[in-house]
Amino acid sequence: MPVPSSSKKRKQTAAQETDSSDADELPQVGLDMLSDEEAEEDGLPHSDEEQVDEFPEIDAASDSEEDSDALEAEEDEDEEDEDEEDEEDGSGSGSSSEGDLHIFPRAKTIISDITGQEKKVYPDIEPDYDSDSSTEDAPNRVGNIPMHWYDDLPHVGYSIDGKKVLKPARGDELDKFLQTVEDPTAWTSAFDKNTQMDKPLTSEELDIIRRLQAHENPDAAYNPYEPTVEWFTGKGKEEIMPLSSAPEPKRRWVPSKWEKQKVMKIVRAIRQGRILPSKPKTTSAQQQFYAIWNEEPSAHAPPLPAPKPRLPTHAESYNPPEEYLPTDEERKAWEDTEKEDRERDYLPQKYGSLRLVPAYGQFIQQRFGRQLDLYLAPRIQRPKLNIDPDSLVPKLPSPNSLRPFPSYRSLRFSHTKGRVRSISVSPDGAWVVSADEQGIVSLWEVIIGREVKRWTMGEKVGAVEWCPRTDVSFFVVATEEMLHFLIPPNLPHAVLTATQLLLAPPTLPPALPVPSPVKWTNSSAISSEKPILSVELPKSSGVPKQIAWHRKGDYFATVSNAEGQGGVWIHQMSRRHSQAPFRKVKGSVQLVLFHPSKPQFFVATQRYVRLYNLAEQKLLKTLMPGIRWISSMDVHPSGDHLIVGGYDRKLCWFDLELSEKPYKIMRYHSRAIRSLQFHPTYPLFASSSDDGSIQVFHARVYNDLMTDPLIVPLKILRGHEVQEGLGVLQVKWVPKQPWLVSAGADSNVLVWCH
Repeated sequence: MPVPSSSKKRKQTAAQETDSSDADELPQVGLDMLSDEEAEEDGLPHSDEEQVDEFPEIDAASDSEEDSDALEAEEDEDEEDEDEEDEEDGSGSGSSSEGDLHIFPRAKTIISDITGQEKKVYPDIEPDYDSDSSTEDAPNRVGNIPMHWYDDLPHVGYSIDGKKVLKPARGDELDKFLQTVEDPTAWTSAFDKNTQMDKPLTSEELDIIRRLQAHENPDAAYNPYEPTVEWFTGKGKEEIMPLSSAPEPKRRWVPSKWEKQKVMKIVRAIRQGRILPSKPKTTSAQQQFYAIWNEEPSAHAPPLPAPKPRLPTHAESYNPPEEYLPTDEERKAWEDTEKEDRERDYLPQKYGSLRLVPAYGQFIQQRFGRQLDLYLAPRIQRPKLNIDPDSLVPKLPSPNSLRPFPSYRSLRFSHTKGRVRSISVSPDGAWVVSADEQGIVSLWEVIIGREVKRWTMGEKVGAVEWCPRTDVSFFVVATEEMLHFLIPPNLPHAVLTATQLLLAPPTLPPALPVPSPVKWTNSSAISSEKPILSVELPKSSGVPKQIAWHRKGDYFATVSNAEGQGGVWIHQMSRRHSQAPFRKVKGSVQLVLFHPSKPQFFVATQRYVRLYNLAEQKLLKTLMPGIRWISSMDVHPSGDHLIVGGYDRKLCWFDLELSEKPYKIMRYHSRAIRSLQFHPTYPLFASSSDDGSIQVFHARVYNDLMTDPLIVPLKILRGHEVQEGLGVLQVKWVPKQPWLVSAGADSNVLVWCH
């Protein structure tokens, strides 16, 4: 229980009087200050027994515990040192402490130095801990001002009583460092400029500092994953907030450097005399006259007059004849008709007199329409061009004049089961080899469709391709990570001998210094039943999906679904060596082709076709067909043109000497394009699609570079059935005849003749 301040002051006053009286009586000699225990041992009376304190009147209603607490509080206050301010207040109020105890402070009556009249002065209020005052936490009451004003002053501000608040003593940097070493919690304090002291930070403030350092929201209660408030979604919420909540752009408050450069450019031009300011106009008192007839007449036609509004008819009268008034059926039909489809925007009505006619409801709309008529009216009369629309259509030759081309189905060769994804025609045009997904490879004649030989590979076949050489005869079958070289039966003795010497020479070429991960192995016995030569591709290469031969038959390339450089391999027959031409492939390689006459290599990724020079080992150009996913590609026998097909039904014709963009884009198929091929001798090319159709085109390329190629659609061949969304998967031309061989998802291979 706190002790009243008046009793404290009376106690201090009585203590001062006792000390002063003792000092007058005792002689001025050296005395020892003894403790209570030493006084008892020496037989001296206790210090508290000789000192008599005056206590205020005690209320009888208070209990003994409160009184003992008050006495203990007074004893504790005796041991503490008092400030000068408290001593002055105690001595000043000593005269008033002799009276009774008052709840409110006593007032002193003094003479004012200004008015000379008496006035009452109350002592300063000393708030206890029960007070609501906040002066204890903020002794400096200067407010929100720059604190550097007090840098050269011994004080830092003023208290609530108007007294100076002195700056606390602060050590040097060494003292600060020692304090941080001795006090492990020194880093949790911050310097307060208002009090010039280190103020300890609370846990909440430390958490805010940690969040700011971590670039987080300083508010711990902030939830960044609150559910989205749908302001503009839902019925009735459209444009509920027309103003944008986007932050202000920087150009609103930052001066534009570009405008500064433009202005300085104009200023320099004015200073250099390159831009002359307009001369001030001189007003002359004399009137100036111009001869308007001296100018030559204009050769331009005069501007057309504005269209005049339509004159009103009898139906717009306020008292029209009876035949102009609509019936109930006509009125209902007019109301049910859309506003844009009505013949007129009003219904005739009849009024008894002109003063009964109300305001016209469509007046503003009609005025606005009139303004549009004036604004959009033509001002110049242009002569009409009489052009026949048929003359704008390019004249194409008749398909009958472009024969021969395949027009009907000659024969059908059927596989037992599985889709036929790959076919190939021999260079002499007499044999066709076809393979299905079940691993069955069939060799049959083109003319009669008789199957001559069948091989069972035991696994899925990705591609088959004949060697283009005419002095030898063999084809390559691609399976899982393997390439098998097969020799057809019934070959002439000279061709068979040359083929066996090429595939299984008696002496192997010397090994290259750089070993290849691709292994070439020959079978022990030469037979037409088994592959005479096998090439093992690296592991995880997958099934090769394309085999592309060079025109000389010594090199061929394979493409598989493996990622990185292992997706494309170039193999050389004479040296039995394989190499990956690319260290790093941009994108997934879909197709590759050799240029028919130059050492160039076409590589088609998902969206681009890149042309490389194999001799110089550099990229020549990148073709951009604009196709989302390239599915097929073929180069013209002349080497100057390229066609590219995609799964998005586009067929792009490129002129390699013209541009990197397509010369012509054709969309004749309704579904994805699967295969494309130029005829090696005839001016024809064909495309197959998943819609089950084959488009045959006439494509004549001229030697004159100024003449555009002639591309004419000739025939649509339909004979394959669409199964599971797949149609015609591959087409191949017979080299020496205008015949076409097609393989479909219906397990059939068809031959089309003219």
